[in-house]
Amino acid sequence: MPTRRNFLRGAGAATALAGVETVGSPLTAAALVGDETRRQPYARRVDARDKVRGAVRYGADQAPARLTHAVPVVATIGKGRVVEFDTAAAEAVPGVRLVLTHIPAGELRSAPFIMAGGFAVQGYQPMTSDRVAYRGQMIALVVADTLIAATEAAALVTARYETEPFAVTLDADGAETLVQATVNPRFPDTVMGDADAAYAASPVKLDATYDGPPQHTMPIELLASTVEWQGENLIVHESTQNANAVRHGVAYSLGISADRVEVVSPSAGGAFGQKNSFQLHLGPLALAARRVGRPVKLVIPRTQTFHAGSFRPASRQRIRLGADRTGRMLAAIHEIDAQTSRFDLFPMQYTELTGRMYDIPDFRGRHQLVRTDAQTPGYMRAPFEHIAAFALESSVDELAHQLGRDPVALRLANDAPTTDPISGHPFTSRHLAECLRRGADRFGWVDRRPGAGSMRAKDGTLIGWGVAAGAYKAATAPATAVLRAESLGRRRCRVTITVDGHEMGQGIRTAITNLITANLGVAAQDVVVVVGDTRGAPPQHGTAGSWGTATALPAIDAAMVRLRQQLGLRPSGPVDLPAAMAGRAPVELQARTKAPGQPDDVWDRVAAGGAAGAGPEYPAFTSMSYIAHFVEVRIEPRIRRIRVPRVVSVADCGRVASPVTAVSQVRGGVIWGIGATLREGSEVDPRFGGFLSASLEDYAIPVNADIGDIDVSLIDKPDPVLNSVGVKSLGEVSMVGVAPAIANAIWHATGRRVRRLPIRIEDVI
Repeated sequence: MPTRRNFLRGAGAATALAGVETVGSPLTAAALVGDETRRQPYARRVDARDKVRGAVRYGADQAPARLTHAVPVVATIGKGRVVEFDTAAAEAVPGVRLVLTHIPAGELRSAPFIMAGGFAVQGYQPMTSDRVAYRGQMIALVVADTLIAATEAAALVTARYETEPFAVTLDADGAETLVQATVNPRFPDTVMGDADAAYAASPVKLDATYDGPPQHTMPIELLASTVEWQGENLIVHESTQNANAVRHGVAYSLGISADRVEVVSPSAGGAFGQKNSFQLHLGPLALAARRVGRPVKLVIPRTQTFHAGSFRPASRQRIRLGADRTGRMLAAIHEIDAQTSRFDLFPMQYTELTGRMYDIPDFRGRHQLVRTDAQTPGYMRAPFEHIAAFALESSVDELAHQLGRDPVALRLANDAPTTDPISGHPFTSRHLAECLRRGADRFGWVDRRPGAGSMRAKDGTLIGWGVAAGAYKAATAPATAVLRAESLGRRRCRVTITVDGHEMGQGIRTAITNLITANLGVAAQDVVVVVGDTRGAPPQHGTAGSWGTATALPAIDAAMVRLRQQLGLRPSGPVDLPAAMAGRAPVELQARTKAPGQPDDVWDRVAAGGAAGAGPEYPAFTSMSYIAHFVEVRIEPRIRRIRVPRVVSVADCGRVASPVTAVSQVRGGVIWGIGATLREGSEVDPRFGGFLSASLEDYAIPVNADIGDIDVSLIDKPDPVLNSVGVKSLGEVSMVGVAPAIANAIWHATGRRVRRLPIRIEDVI
């Protein structure tokens, strides 16, 4: 390993390129998180072999007998109504079974929006009236024997419209602005002290506005469903983060009992918030399957996903920071305008980050919702924190420059190490300062020259070094775990665990397997994990908001405590479950856990398909995860192409339950952050509505050549206050702060402050 510097002492030699210390052999926690006291071997990825062999089954992989295929028809106007359909040509295509247009009243109803106490990705169900609420809305569905026939027929369906004026941008005529705290009291503004007066009196002031574009999450696996009626029961194979919401959403929209709906989703090929609730194609798809009397599969095409799936809303943020001349921050005001739809109020929570990141005594946060003619936005990875950090951490960097302070030193000086500034409660744990110090050391930050444009390569390439911090709520939710242990003879024992959770590629099966093998002495290959399946299983509460691991593992831990008690094993420390189960009948038991402070009636909400996540504020404490990103950018001196050859990221996520997948989460979040900063932006069409960049040809994302070295380090200090396992969130926080770290590095290289995303070549010419 290269020699590392101590940031505070400035000792050691510089490191031009940070090594990837997170890859080691043999695989141990110590090799991945740098803790020499831990030598427990960990499973890499328990489902890796099945994935590379193509053995994992996803929603669109199902092929029941007599399968038919569906293709949507979408609206081509920005807003209005369908006056007339012409389906004759489509119906004449050989193999076409059904062209479903308007669905009669009583057959299908709109399921309520998940953030209004319901189940659905939005509260407006297309095809239940002649209304067109936004361009790209599904207005018809074609079902045929083959995908080719369905695609051909869908292209032949035409519609005649009456159009209405529409608005697709924050500043468009007709966009309606609402104060969130007034229309949705569940999400009040955040106020501490008198921020306006404190800001006005501050010796040093900064006032800046930042613009964020709409952005779309595009998992490799498209939105896909296979539905089949078996008598009066509906079987749904769906790639989802929330099987129970899908189950209850389908039942609600069709007017049937949820007991007649089974949802099977053992794996999803990426989700990132897009698949966190009941999707609007499922109701029409179920009706189509009933009418044709055969199973129906629907895979939403990529171009239509930009209008069928949720997205990160456009936003505008104004940040005002006040400080004294020593660099102590005295006041912060964060005001946000962000996009929502006409029919839902998508609640914003940007100030959970800004009010808690630093020890600022006077703070005011305000949210305004701007109604536009688009589908309802949703929870794209690090939904508020990514763009909130761009504004806050860019402003902190600019404040450091005004004060002549090092950006890392300024952040350390304003750290809030023990108490949440908003609630006044103690933090369960907070190792942000350690993230910053370790990151600075690994990056070689001490060699950074402070002046803008002060670092160049021999060929004239501009070099910039930037830093930013990030935080995300350490959320958790209720979970039920059903554990079954059975002897296999020959000193082997199988443990089957069924628990609330979903596998979207983040590695929850691996984290669960690691917990069980370490606790019970069972081999990894003898652990069977069942998630995302409503058939005779726990309710399958949604897996989102980075609460998956912190929700499933405590319930499993509680089940293992009960197992030890039932078998007469010691309450803690290593045990030999295969030996204890030898000659015994199988043992099955159940345990359930909930978030700290949640009432017992939360189980009724979970059983009914509702959302029941909690955090960051709990009755007696606040819990957050943290990260620090150090970024190097290089800007070509002639064409000004921006490259990111090197990133160092250090995260505090409590106990690291699965080192390999945890490092993968951080690395993936950094890659996404690079894309969200330098590439991604969903271009809207103010003339015709909808999104213009509705393909991966036009919606730019990074490729391998855009990604350099990403050095990941994990603090790995358990947080036993939050839960018995000591784990906190990681998946979302990994992306928070990447954008401002890059923007700050670009300023360091060029002297230009770019306050909108994505940052393009023209911004640095």
